[in-house]
Amino acid sequence: MIRTMIKGFAVAALMGGAAYAETYEVQMLNRGDDGEIMVFEPAFLQIAPGDTVKFLATDKSHNAEAIVGMLPEGADAFKGRINEEIEVTLDAEGLYAVKCAPHFAMGMVMTIAVGDAADEIAAPDDFLAGRIPPKAKERFVKQLAEF
Repeated sequence: MIRTMIKGFAVAALMGGAAYAETYEVQMLNRGDDGEIMVFEPAFLQIAPGDTVKFLATDKSHNAEAIVGMLPEGADAFKGRINEEIEVTLDAEGLYAVKCAPHFAMGMVMTIAVGDAADEIAAPDDFLAGRIPPKAKERFVKQLAEF
């Protein structure tokens, strides 16, 4: 009996962290609520390490993929297929830049901040240093300013 209880507590302890992780949904849209075209809604998320982001193929012709070079150190890149949903669990703390590959030049980007304390997460100096289309860069700047 005691051995069974100990096993039960051990399983509960191991599962406990997963039970508190949350899943956030992000829509991939041709037009957002504010009238902007080619957007992720929401365009910015603040989540905890271990949370999952589910990108919904709400409108056709979109995907969600990490922008290489605009991820926290040690983070895994991800790349969804066109017209398909993708779920990613983000563990590394820091900023993740996400794009829709077909509409990157039109500014279809979002930012995800992973970390428990917003004041501890800051955009690295070179976060926007790569080759980023002007409309995408404009939206990243807006997202980071609101953060």
